[in-house]
Amino acid sequence: MQDEYRTVARPGVHETEINRSRFLCSLAPAATEQEAQEFIAAVRKEHADATHNCWAYVIGADASVQKASDDGEPGGTAGVPMLQMLLRRDMRYVVAVVTRYFGGVKLGAGGLIRAYGGAVGEALDALGTVTRRRFRLATVTVDHQRAGKIQNDLRATGREVRDVRYGEQVTIEIGLPDADVDAFRAWLADATAGTAGFELGGEAYGNA
Repeated sequence: MQDEYRTVARPGVHETEINRSRFLCSLAPAATEQEAQEFIAAVRKEHADATHNCWAYVIGADASVQKASDDGEPGGTAGVPMLQMLLRRDMRYVVAVVTRYFGGVKLGAGGLIRAYGGAVGEALDALGTVTRRRFRLATVTVDHQRAGKIQNDLRATGREVRDVRYGEQVTIEIGLPDADVDAFRAWLADATAGTAGFELGGEAYGNA
């Protein structure tokens, strides 16, 4: 598994104009290929009157799924430059749709490649990106007396508290970088006089 990847911070649209053609780049995070396809379909529906709705997406922290479409533009002048821009920026789990409203001036192959790739790059700059880092899920079990202080200490040291459940004991789910597991286990034993339970779970990604 990749230790970290970057994705778009939020869904959004950025518009540029080149030689009277309007280029609207719609970007969104997409956890699965189906989510990416649904986003593309929604943009196409919204801009059904556009000349082209070209798209590209990258799914998987290791970029295992990469797809692109020129949607009627000359082959290799739209979808591929969009995909290349996403990959050059190390973007993952992301979908981009560039909607073109033709303005009457032909751009030529080189112009199209620059326009479509550039539209994605500008949209990424405008919307911002976030780094998501791999971590281990872990469950801490403590008595009610110590739970409040432990939660405060976790948050004060920047630990991600993902869930808290109250039963006979308090169960706190957290995320830990792999390298911190041993040190955290020692800290927890010290902070609770050895009374806390600690159990490692699977792996996930969270904001770095």
